[in-house]
Amino acid sequence: MTDTIRYAPVTEHNFTVASLDGFIRRQEVAQCWRKRDGQWKLLPIAYVEDWDWEGRRYRAEKLLRSVQNGGAVFGAWAGADLAGFARLEGPRFGSRDQYIDLAQFHVSLPYRGRGIGKELFRMACREARLLGAEKLYISAHSARETMAAYRALGCVEAEEINWALAKKEPCDVQLEFRL
Repeated sequence: MTDTIRYAPVTEHNFTVASLDGFIRRQEVAQCWRKRDGQWKLLPIAYVEDWDWEGRRYRAEKLLRSVQNGGAVFGAWAGADLAGFARLEGPRFGSRDQYIDLAQFHVSLPYRGRGIGKELFRMACREARLLGAEKLYISAHSARETMAAYRALGCVEAEEINWALAKKEPCDVQLEFRL
């Protein structure tokens, strides 16, 4: 594993449908946040979140479609390995079109804890501002560690809920980040 991380927009020249084949999404979850009686509670919910080969290929195709349609996707490479990526999904939404969706945001297991997510988040924020958004919207995995990472980045509970996104992943926590 190389120590040098190269950050760049994802393009059809540096990303293919096979680019996520070695990506390790694995996360062993022991506790998740759930809203009960109007209060957030950390509950013992244990499982392993992971992507199989088909799941990695599906997500790679989604990233490529986004790039082909002019979407904003950023990657972090350690040599030839994709260490992490972030994807913004338009159009903007909300009562004032203030939100843009941070639709995908992942760092491969061997590269976590090295600041890669922070830099990808910063890149996504810069692009979101250029696209006229006031806030990032994040439908975030509710695992204790994931939520701690988003909180450390400055994310808070979303003021407005995008119900279409919330219904897709009913156990996610709906967050926002003011740009």
